[in-house]
Amino acid sequence: MRRTPVLAVAATALAAAIAVPALTVTSPKVSAATKPAASSTVKWAPCPPDVVQYVPLECAKLAVPLDYRKPDGRQIELALSRLASKDPSKRRGILLTNPGGPGSTGIDYPGYFARAGASKDVLDAYDVIGMDPRGVGRSAPVTCDLTPAQQSHGSFATYAHSAADVAKEAPYARAIAKQCATSKTASMLPFITSANTARDLDRVRAALGEEKASYLGLSYGSYLGAVYTTMFPRTSDRVVIDSVMGPGGYDENAMRMFGRGLEDRFPDFQKYVVAHPELGLGTTPPQVKAKFFELARKLRVQPVKGMTETDFRATAFGLLYGEANLPVLAKVWQDIDAGKPLEVPPATGDDNAMAARLYVACTDSRWPTSVREYQRNVAIDRIKHPMLGAAAAGIQPCAFWPNRRVEPPVKITDRGPSNVLLVQNERDPGTPLVGAQKMRRALGDRATMVTVDGGGHGVYPVTKNTCAKDAVVTFLTTGERPSRDLACAAEAPKK
Repeated sequence: MRRTPVLAVAATALAAAIAVPALTVTSPKVSAATKPAASSTVKWAPCPPDVVQYVPLECAKLAVPLDYRKPDGRQIELALSRLASKDPSKRRGILLTNPGGPGSTGIDYPGYFARAGASKDVLDAYDVIGMDPRGVGRSAPVTCDLTPAQQSHGSFATYAHSAADVAKEAPYARAIAKQCATSKTASMLPFITSANTARDLDRVRAALGEEKASYLGLSYGSYLGAVYTTMFPRTSDRVVIDSVMGPGGYDENAMRMFGRGLEDRFPDFQKYVVAHPELGLGTTPPQVKAKFFELARKLRVQPVKGMTETDFRATAFGLLYGEANLPVLAKVWQDIDAGKPLEVPPATGDDNAMAARLYVACTDSRWPTSVREYQRNVAIDRIKHPMLGAAAAGIQPCAFWPNRRVEPPVKITDRGPSNVLLVQNERDPGTPLVGAQKMRRALGDRATMVTVDGGGHGVYPVTKNTCAKDAVVTFLTTGERPSRDLACAAEAPKK
């Protein structure tokens, strides 16, 4: 099935939400922080045009070990970018960043960060550093040799209405796992992990000649940040983790949590539709929810060109990431309700992004391997979270992943300096509040948490909530956090 532009948005949103339970540091050789260089060894040059989408950036390459247990063995190159501070008198260091994934590129993120509304004080205080994580984009990209049809399948399993549907999906998941394990980059599979990406971040810090590095990451980047400061507590400075995953990262539980996330966020769409009765999609919240299931049933019986029942549910999930998408989602519903075919462009997909997501997610953590366990989970979540649960709990390629792990997951704990700020929307579909609360408990006294009475995925710098934005800016520029966990009330839109 080819993707419509709407489905591409949903797939992008899902990719951004994805994260994995990291790998732990058990041996001194693996966990030791790299000593800072006396000065930067990185050679910067203007970035190529396709990277400079927002503001001019500088780019560079940095060689790191594929396997940190063998530091003198095979090396891979990381693609880096920099938005340098324009005020040397105010510069205090570097701000490492990650925009989410796993599987998402990060080399253009510093430009987006600036254009999306990052404070001038923050941009003056730091050289903002972007990076394509290992296995992604320009950083030794991995592959699963996915066909266009496999790429357009998406990251969710087909919405399962029965145990037989789960069993029917299993051969597809098994085939993807086999392709990943036999691809030309399969030798890299054990080393494309959150723990190794955290090690890469510390190598970047050292190569730039910095004794410490601050960090800002959202979605999967929140988990990566927690792994990074857990592994390198002495060299991580001010750490902001935004739209926060649970301390297990992108494991089976995180995938299933997308079912809850959609239902946490859906009331905001109900409110929007009720405020616009001309849409014809319901005049009360229960009517809007009933329309959701009516359209899902309609597509189950007769898919519209370009959209199946699973696509419909995944599209609702993806478009609820941002307020600006609510009218778009409403239009999709109207077109389906009227029986209008959706525009179908040439098939889109990204083998590298999907492969990197699987390399990290499946290698970082152990997923259930029994089809029967997925059948049981689907049966539970189809009732518990009926809008998306039976797709989010469905069988994944990780069920058939080769056991080539070289270390256990990183355990996020409260050991280390109190230098972490969590920021979280209360109604986030991709990283639900319940996961952020678990991460908060895992970090203990290391962290302070700011929650926002709002919906959508991502807080800083895109939020219009002054309370939350000020908390992040103050922490990054002064090191001061709220004295205790802070709840930011919703703010009326400015006219």
